[in-house]
Amino acid sequence: MTGAAEKSRLTDRPNKRRAGADAGGLAVADSRPRVIGGFLIGARCTDCRHPLSQLEVPWCPVCFGRVEQCGFAPVGTVWAATTVRIPVGRWRAPFGLAYVDVLDGPRVLVHVRCEPTPSAGDKIAFDLSESGDLVQIDLEQEVAS
Repeated sequence: MTGAAEKSRLTDRPNKRRAGADAGGLAVADSRPRVIGGFLIGARCTDCRHPLSQLEVPWCPVCFGRVEQCGFAPVGTVWAATTVRIPVGRWRAPFGLAYVDVLDGPRVLVHVRCEPTPSAGDKIAFDLSESGDLVQIDLEQEVAS
């Protein structure tokens, strides 16, 4: 369609999203945060010091300042957590999810143990799984590495 948003294949509503490579469209970048070499790779604003969990950001979303690459220790405090009791994609129920405030860094979504799910205020460590998701690890593992 020229000049109009493409219609969704599932509904008759306009859809501004591009189809991914699996659907015959352009490849879509993986926006999940990454842990490389023991650090959560992200960015920080050079003006207001706002931390970000992604690199491909053209400017700071808070003050529009310049951002530079930064590494954060993959340890933080649980802001909120829940147990998901329905299957979602390749994740079988039940599984836990938590938003974690990285020490001096951004807030990221981490797959956590669900029996019991961590509580707000708990300190946890995380790493990158083989599937590309951030997953909780034991703090002893993090300290030993």
